[in-house]
Amino acid sequence: MTLAELEVYHSRPIAPTRRVALGRTVLPTDDAPGFGGLLLGAVVARYCQQLDSDLCEELEVLSYQVEQGQRIAQPRLRHRLQQDRIGLSRSVHRLERLPNNKLHVDFESEHDAPAQFVLASVYAAGTIDAQARPAVMNVIRRAIGWQGDASSDDLLLSHLSSTFERFALSSSSQADPVAWALEVLGLDPEQAVPDPADLRSTFRSLLREAHPDIGGEVSGAADRIAELTEARRILLA
Repeated sequence: MTLAELEVYHSRPIAPTRRVALGRTVLPTDDAPGFGGLLLGAVVARYCQQLDSDLCEELEVLSYQVEQGQRIAQPRLRHRLQQDRIGLSRSVHRLERLPNNKLHVDFESEHDAPAQFVLASVYAAGTIDAQARPAVMNVIRRAIGWQGDASSDDLLLSHLSSTFERFALSSSSQADPVAWALEVLGLDPEQAVPDPADLRSTFRSLLREAHPDIGGEVSGAADRIAELTEARRILLA
């Protein structure tokens, strides 16, 4: 059973111009971010891994601009958004409910267009009702920088739907998010924030330690990865 769907039209790898267009979207946001938000976040998490870090940072900036309804200058991530679909390839991503009642993300299998897919996800979030859009964009920003196994539905969807309970309940995080983020990354909150390159290096190292496939505890892995990702976002904002 299909719960959410994202159809993307995009230029082929050999095309002289880089283009992307939105097709049919089914993005329900009941109890925001809803199934639509989870699908968009899953697509971003899966394909951001193939992008350079500077493009991921640009994507995060774009997410805030789209959330606020700003006019978006083109191109973004080196691709131009357009309405015309003539000459473009078609790709579809779906969030499905399996017969065993589990959720499964069915990523496009024929085409590999990571920049176009993540761009389409952010632009599609911009078409969502303004009240639900912030919750959906929060999921997308949580997905940026994800380094886990996107083929693991349980780990990926748990990460995307995490409510960051420890962050929300921590008095130190309420008073000083930067200090909280530094503590999560094992850094001294009394010292200056390290430069971005060092932050990314620390983040990647801790992410590897937390991942179950590399020796991390399965229990609580999604929450730990979510915390690390949120800490990275705060410090790089």
